[in-house]
Amino acid sequence: MTTAFVAGATGYTGREVVRALVAGGHRAVAHVRPDRRDLDEVRARFEGEGAEVDATAWDEAALAGTLEALQPDVVFALLGTTRHRMDQLREGKADYAVASYEEVDYGLTALLMRACLAAEITPRFVYLSAAGVQAGASTPYYAVRARMEQELRQSGLPYTIARPGIITGPDREEDRPLERMGGLVVDGALTVAGAFGFRGLQQRYRSTDAAALAAALVRLALDPEAADAVVASDGLR
Repeated sequence: MTTAFVAGATGYTGREVVRALVAGGHRAVAHVRPDRRDLDEVRARFEGEGAEVDATAWDEAALAGTLEALQPDVVFALLGTTRHRMDQLREGKADYAVASYEEVDYGLTALLMRACLAAEITPRFVYLSAAGVQAGASTPYYAVRARMEQELRQSGLPYTIARPGIITGPDREEDRPLERMGGLVVDGALTVAGAFGFRGLQQRYRSTDAAALAAALVRLALDPEAADAVVASDGLR
């Protein structure tokens, strides 16, 4: 039985990854921030679905100890803030704590990677990046992911980097109608592009929902041929 540690388990994709792991008969350990006000509720929900819950603080030494004890075969890094939240922060409209891309998308993922190294374990590190990431990216959203991808490649850990297109669906807890509309518009434009022969472009950037993405991430995490690989959208369905 595979043991998987899921960081970002309460997110849209993370919840589905936990469910996919449990459905596949694997041991799923859902990591949840210990300072969540609804920790008891979240714990009950995950445990009711057949998963375990870990609430280790975001501290490198503490996480290293947890990972050393768990000895996971796979670590999923599904962490990230959103453009919507960052826009609220810039516009002064956020009424809750908002962290930057640097703090979350890079900082927490890098901390998790270092904790694996400090624990002296070598799980497959599955990193949820994004389509369009490349070295030298100028926007913070892509720049931190490019930086994280590079450090992961150089870490010595076996890895799988996933680069999906827009991740959307009507079942998000955070209502994001503009994102869903954007996904439809992008998919429509890509269908036209595909009709004119740009099928590679269509497959690379087409939107996906969390359940389909989660199933693909779990499949890739257990696939020896996906070790040390970067997988674009067309391989995430």
